[in-house]
Amino acid sequence: MIRVMTVDDHRIVREGVTRLLEETADIRVIAEATSGSGALAALAKQSVDIVLLDVAMPGSSFVEALRDLKEQYPKVRVIVLTGHAEEEYAVRALKAGVAGYVTKEHSSEELIVAIRKAHSGGTYVSAALAERLAREVGGMSAGPAHDALSDREHEVLRLLGQGKSVKEIAGALELSSKTVSTYRTRLLEKLGLKSTADLIRYAVEHRL
Repeated sequence: MIRVMTVDDHRIVREGVTRLLEETADIRVIAEATSGSGALAALAKQSVDIVLLDVAMPGSSFVEALRDLKEQYPKVRVIVLTGHAEEEYAVRALKAGVAGYVTKEHSSEELIVAIRKAHSGGTYVSAALAERLAREVGGMSAGPAHDALSDREHEVLRLLGQGKSVKEIAGALELSSKTVSTYRTRLLEKLGLKSTADLIRYAVEHRL
């Protein structure tokens, strides 16, 4: 039996995944959490094989949640299950070591395939994402400029795109406003932009 934990702050999503997987003979949801820290607390009490992790959750950022999960429970395989499109986070998540990236637009059959593949030691990506990865590895596509950003820079850019102020971002990421301002300056330099408005426009245009 493949033991699964769902980590999503939307109850309807957790319940939906549980009902879906109940229809399989070899997969069961045995634990739930609403945040990265909640997932770590649950794992301390209940062993699982697969964690289905959302990107947008309260508390620590997705990158931090993923890092903590992998550091503290290296044998647990993590699959991203999210409403965020593949072009937003997939490549970055795969580089960070996830065993699969499934959007909520994918079919239920794909999620089941992803869980079984991850459990067997493989990595699941959609056909479209596999093609993109092949192009990038083959040097056929340089990819968007934000692919070269660090995880923290990417997170700051995403939050700017949501219209959050420096102070709000500092609070969300538990950083000082000065540090966030430094990241903003780096973003302007790396993306070749001139103002915060340009950064917001860039984030919106690239669906970040």
